[in-house]
Amino acid sequence: MSVRAFRARYDAVIVGAGPNGLSAAITLALAGRSVLVREGASAVGGGARSMALTLPGAVHDVCSAVHPLAVGSPFFRTLPLANFGLEWIHADVPLAHPFDGTPAAVLSRDVGETAAGLGNDGDAYRAVVEPLVGDWPILAPAILRPLRIPRHPFVMARFGLAALRAAAPYVRSRFETPVARGLWAGLAAHSMLPLGQMPTMAIALVLAVAAHAEGWPFPRGGAQRLSDALAAYLRSLGGEIVTGAPVESLDDLEPARSVLLDVTPAQLVRIAGDSLPHRARRALERYRYGPGACKVDWLIEGPIPWSDPRCARAGTVHLGGTLDEIVVSESAPWRGEHAERPFVLLAQPSVFDASRAPDGRHAIWAYCHAPHGSTTDLHARIEMQVERFAPGFRDRIVARHVMTARDLESHNPNLVGGDIGGGANTMLQLFRRPTSMLHPYRTAIPNVYLCSASTPPGGGVHGMCGHHAALAVLRDDR
Repeated sequence: MSVRAFRARYDAVIVGAGPNGLSAAITLALAGRSVLVREGASAVGGGARSMALTLPGAVHDVCSAVHPLAVGSPFFRTLPLANFGLEWIHADVPLAHPFDGTPAAVLSRDVGETAAGLGNDGDAYRAVVEPLVGDWPILAPAILRPLRIPRHPFVMARFGLAALRAAAPYVRSRFETPVARGLWAGLAAHSMLPLGQMPTMAIALVLAVAAHAEGWPFPRGGAQRLSDALAAYLRSLGGEIVTGAPVESLDDLEPARSVLLDVTPAQLVRIAGDSLPHRARRALERYRYGPGACKVDWLIEGPIPWSDPRCARAGTVHLGGTLDEIVVSESAPWRGEHAERPFVLLAQPSVFDASRAPDGRHAIWAYCHAPHGSTTDLHARIEMQVERFAPGFRDRIVARHVMTARDLESHNPNLVGGDIGGGANTMLQLFRRPTSMLHPYRTAIPNVYLCSASTPPGGGVHGMCGHHAALAVLRDDR
């Protein structure tokens, strides 16, 4: 066994310096534990990194770009990250969703303003969202933790009545206008599940409520700034970080009382080798991953020429049209197919952060969902959807960088098959992620824990998986 407590050099070694690994390390360091973080890449960040993917001077976020759950993270908000260079930028509005020949749906910070733009569905939108926005200070900590008996059962029941639904039938039954239905479909599509499955409405609700309660901001200078701030704070606490130090086996690790792995079940099986009991290995091998993503970064001349100018005020734009279109698009990857008209998530941070691109140019980020492990370059289909709502967009492209689902995994092994969520958000894995509801962070190997997005509360940049895993270590080590 490679966790050699009898001559431990560190209280804990953490494998992986993404937001969850760094959060686990900070939690332990704040408790007075000595920690070492090992990162295989040349820089910290994992899914929150920035690089010059197109031309020098342009800052592109390699995976995550917009962070509604980071700014509202119950853990991050306790940390003095502003003292270490983190500054949040809010767009004029969090989200726009354009349509063909119809004004775009605009999700603003104000519930009333958003509802007013939804016509006959304005009252229905208010009825669903407004109470939950008021509940957000209670909801956020409850949602971003392992499933337990709720401390506020009535608040959670109000959320669950809508959340534990399949988005497509729920939206059709509750809303009548194509604009409102399309807006909700785009939010639900972040789940990377077919919209006829539960719990796609939960993802939509969390994102809508977070937009009103916290906004959908991004770090000035790129997602890397969030990771760098976490790393700098950890070092200020005495924590050590070593980059360019991949881990192929638990036997590669320095002696420690505990090991926390910011990896998915597939990597745990490989790294643990024969240390894993057969039954535990089989359970981990049954863990289900979701579709991948094909991502495109552009450097363009000037801003995107949106047909509806209100889209220029949004940090994020959903490109997919109607509910019915998005249902078709999001079902295709689960059948191993590439949608002809994919639902596209686009971010335009340089409109609000001039440090992202030089000389009046703009760094644009977009992706669509693709079959797991796809090697197909979908940039032409993605650009077709942008051009649909912004004629002349393609004429403004100066440079382009494409990453297929398989490329994403090559860049970051945690993105198995290009799955950016750390595993499928199915109903089963809502309750059993990765294999156990009662002890989701422990592995079958003594003193070895998982702290990745494959553990509760799942994907997203919020650090809560790492924070709760570290709390489990501290409980076990009393």
